Order: sequence, then structure tokens, then C-alpha cells
Amino acid sequence: MASKKEKKNYDNESISILKGADRVRKRPAVIFGSDDLEGCKHAVFEIVSNSIDEARSGYGDKIIVTRFLDGSVEVEDFGRGCPVDFNNTENRYNWELVYCELYAGGKYDDSDYEFSLGLNGLGACATQYASEYMDVEVYRDGFRYSLHFEKGENIGGLAKEPYKGKRTGTKQRWKPDKEVFTEIFIPVEHFESVLKKQAVVNPKVTFIFKCETPEGEFEEKSYYYENGISDYLTEIIGDDCISQPQFCSCERKGRDSDDRPEYKMKISCAFAFSKNVSLQEYFHNSSFLEHDGAPQKAVRQAFRSSLDSYIKQNGKYQKNEKKINDDDISDSLVLISSTFSSITSYENQTKKAITNKAIYENMVEFLKHQLEVYFIEKPDDASKIADQVLINKRSRESAERIRQNTKNNLTKQIDLANMVEKFVDCRTRDKSRREVYIVEGDSALGSCKTARNAEFQAIIPIRGKILNCLKADYDKIFKSDIITDLIKVLGCGVEVKSKANKELATFSMDNFRWNKVIICTDADYDGFQIRTLVLTMIYRLTPTLIEEGCVYIAESPLFEITTKKMTYFAYDEKEKNDILKRIGDEKYKLERSKGLGENDPEMMSLTTMNPETRRLIKVMPTDADATSKMFDLLLGNDLQGRKDYIAENGAAYLEMADIS
Repeated sequence: MASKKEKKNYDNESISILKGADRVRKRPAVIFGSDDLEGCKHAVFEIVSNSIDEARSGYGDKIIVTRFLDGSVEVEDFGRGCPVDFNNTENRYNWELVYCELYAGGKYDDSDYEFSLGLNGLGACATQYASEYMDVEVYRDGFRYSLHFEKGENIGGLAKEPYKGKRTGTKQRWKPDKEVFTEIFIPVEHFESVLKKQAVVNPKVTFIFKCETPEGEFEEKSYYYENGISDYLTEIIGDDCISQPQFCSCERKGRDSDDRPEYKMKISCAFAFSKNVSLQEYFHNSSFLEHDGAPQKAVRQAFRSSLDSYIKQNGKYQKNEKKINDDDISDSLVLISSTFSSITSYENQTKKAITNKAIYENMVEFLKHQLEVYFIEKPDDASKIADQVLINKRSRESAERIRQNTKNNLTKQIDLANMVEKFVDCRTRDKSRREVYIVEGDSALGSCKTARNAEFQAIIPIRGKILNCLKADYDKIFKSDIITDLIKVLGCGVEVKSKANKELATFSMDNFRWNKVIICTDADYDGFQIRTLVLTMIYRLTPTLIEEGCVYIAESPLFEITTKKMTYFAYDEKEKNDILKRIGDEKYKLERSKGLGENDPEMMSLTTMNPETRRLIKVMPTDADATSKMFDLLLGNDLQGRKDYIAENGAAYLEMADIS
């Protein structure tokens, strides 16, 4: 017998520290936010941001980023070149400090990098540590310096040779390590998006993106904005705007609390209002604030307060009308905000949100003043903006009322005061016994009602063919009386995946009123189509009922074979032939089975409703992916896919086709 693994003692020798490259390689998420592709993307931005800081300080006006087929990346700038030679103050080489020491850099003293992206001295070192290899070239002081690293370790020291050219700058090529990141192949679209955004907030700096092709050539794109966010706003909004683009900027000083140091800040905003475009983007020290933070809160506060005051003062609110909210404004607002500060409080090292209190307070004050002046100087623009915001507000409220009414309608309890038309309930309240038959038409309702066991079997008829729920949107689906009646009868509410309609998602198995939902249609092609549409509705709106095994199909006989002794029912051609063989030479009468509405109650009970003799097909959730794909193919919006499927398989169903 194998012995149990001995437990390791937790004692004084159990505590250890990560050293050198392991500080990043074993815990990359601490520095880069994650160890997946997002972390790998951030590592690239750390290097790009160092080049941006140089350019924004006035050194170099071009940055080149190259993506190679093997996943490696190269960033080249034309700044002063990273100091890599011997540092007498620290008594070490600068390349060791920059590329091999966390929290070492030239940006702790703000004299050279007053508004810097890289503040913590982590980026170059952390990226080098997380790389399979990194090659560095530096041009400065009349020399060309080169370094080579592998998996966080320097190989060969610093190479130094005279350089007579005029250029200065730093070139770094590295390959993110698959031992550190789970994915290293960053999509082209990410590079294009990031470099375009950086061109927007770093006016007069050219960003060039090169991408290696399978043929070994390089496709190139260039991004340049002479006037930064103003040009970007004009590009976004085009000719479709309610108000003319506005640009405002200021410089301020502030502190985040009384015991914190005062710092400098720059605030710039470009904005306009549009009927068809909605976009707000926030940048700080040129880093795109994906999670917004203080600038977004300031913009919302300033615009909401200013527009609310204007609407009140100009009598545009209706009597007892609620105030506008942030969404009403943002639905038509196109705004680009670019802020800088000499002290920045990021939420974390990934720099996707800032929390500076002083930036928030100064932005609110500045923007409220700018909007007040703007509304006075441009009264026509102000009136158009206010009218559009009120249109957004009233449209939102109208949609909310419709959705709430729909939600209420779907979740109402069925009682004598709220009876679904022609729904016939059963007597028992025991959910473990209750069955509801969804039947085809009023005639089927009559025969099923007579044939059922009223103790535990309920009936609801479908009036005609119902909506294809895979092709219709939720608004159209919930306007269908047939569908809303069925949902009311089921009682469990609906499962809605769309974010825009998530408030309609009210599904609960606790509210489901039945043990079985049985779809019962005629054994003809119209019946099959109705059955499929009902299944599609359940699949789209209440898929859990299928997963829980609550949905059944009642098989209706296709043939009735009558002899002197007894009557047989066949549910398909094979079964009919087997019965005919079994009765041999005995005389018989063969009839195609009538529709459900024409069947007598005794036959309906025997073939369709009596649990002892009926045939039910349980709708199974197995192979859900294949089922989903087939539903989407045959009933969804993939027209070409449907045509191809019919072309390949249609011959097998020619006899079923209604072709005259």
C-alpha cells in the first residue's frame, strides 16, 4: 500500500523570497495584471510608454512598433537613448538598474519627466524578466551600445562601440515567454488601436506600426494627429453633429488631501453632441483609461449639473418630469478627455483607472464654468443639445415602461381575474402530477378537453403558427399574444441573454407550475412545423425546461387500421407495415389518421393522453451544441447556410415538399 505523503512542517525555514527574474516570472500577474494575453499586451505597453515619455519631453517625434510572425515585438524611438553605461552614484552599470532591478529608473525626480506614463521603474525590467529573449540597442553619446538577455539573465554584458551617425534613441526587441504568459500572439488590431490612441493624445508625434507578413515583407501603417484630440473628435463625428465641436483646456494645481503634496495637472477636453454617435474616451498621461475613474466621474457630474440647470432655467422640463441622468447625456455625447498630472494615483500598475481627488474636483469646476459660458455664447447649440438629451430621456423612460409592462405581463399569476383565453386548467395543485398540453387549434382543444383526465391534465390551444423566436428580437417576441399566453401558463418567466433586455430575465423553476409540458400537434407537415416553432420558443426563452427534462412531444398516430376484432394505431410507415403483416389475411380498413380535432375522445385518450397507453418523446438536452447549431441553421438568420444545407440534403425530403 502506498504511504501517505508526509506533511511539510511550517517553521522558520519555510519562509523564502523570490529573487532576480523569478520575482516576475513566477508571479507575472502582480506586475502585468494577469498571466494571459492581457498581461502580455501590458508588457508591450510598458516599453512603448517609455518611448512616449521621451517624445513628450521633446526628444524624438517618431516611434516605430514592429510585430514579427514569431510573436516577438520591437519598439524603436529616437529620443536621447536610455543611459546604460556606468553610474558612479550607484556604483553599478545603468543597464543593470534599468533592465535587472525593479523600482529603478529616471522618473522619481520629476524635473525631466513631469507628466510621465512610467512612474514606478518596473516596466523595462519586468518585461525583460518575462521574455524568452530581449535585445537592446542604444544610440547616445557617440556610441552604439548593445545588450542581450535570455529568460531574465544577461548574456555577454554590455557591448560598446563608437558611432559616428547623428541618430540617438533606443531599440528593444523581445519575445514574450510562453513559460510566463499563457498566450503571446497579440492581435494586429490591438497594436493598431493602441498606437492610434497614443497618436491622438500625443500630438505631432508619428506612430508607425509594422507587421511582418508570411512572405517576409512588412505592412506599414502610420498614425499622426497634428492637433491631437480636436482632430480625433472631428474624425469621429464627421458631418453628423447637433453642436459644433468644442475644445477647452487649463492648467491647475491641487492636492488629494490636506496631508498630501500639491501637484500640477493639465486638463483638456474636446466634445460635441450627435444624434447617431456616442463615444467617451479618457486618457491620463497619455494612457487610455479603460476603466475610466476620476475624469469620467467629473465629466458626468459637470455635464449633468450644467444641462439640468439649463433645462430648468429654460422651462424645457414638463410638469413633474424627472431629471435627466448620465445615460441621457452620454447617448449623444462624443467626448475625448486628456489629463496629465505630476502625481498620479492609479488603481493598479496596469494604469486603467485613476483615483485623484484633485483632478476630479478641478475638472468638475473647470467644465461647469466652460459649459456655462458655452451655453450663453452659443444659445442655438445649447437649445439643440438640451432638446436631444430630453429626447433620449423620454425614449429611455418609454422603453423602460414597455419593458416593465412586458415583465409584469409575463409574470402575472393565472387566476380567475387573469385567465388566459381558452386555457383549461386542471384541478390538482400538486406540481409533481400536473401536465399541460399545448395543442394545435380550437378543434383539438375540444377533443383533448373531453379526452383528458381533468384531475391533472390542462390544455392550452395555439391559434395558428407562432413567431419564429430565433429570427425575431425580444420586443417583437413579447408583442405576440400567443407567446406571452404560453409564458403565462408555464409560470416560470423567461431567460433573456441580451444585455439590453436583461431586466426581462425573470426565470425561476420554483414558479414553474407543471411536471410535464407536452406539445401535441397533428401528424402532418403543418403540425410538424408548429411543433418545431413551439420547441424553438422554449429553446430560446426557457431552455432550462429542456435541460431539466420537462418538455415532451406527444406522438399522434399516422394510420388507423380497423379489423372486426380491434383497432390498431400506427405511428409511422414501418409500424403500419408491421401491423399489416401481423393481421395477415384478415380483412381490415386502413385510414390515414384524422387531425386531432376530428378524433373521438376515446381514441384521443387511448393514443395521446392516457399515461398508460400514450407515447411521449422526451426532448433531451444531450448534444446541446449540435442542437443549437441546427436550430440556428434551419430557423436563424444564416440564409446561405440554410441554402447549402437544402442543396446537400433536400433530395431526401422531396416527397414532403409542398410543390405543385
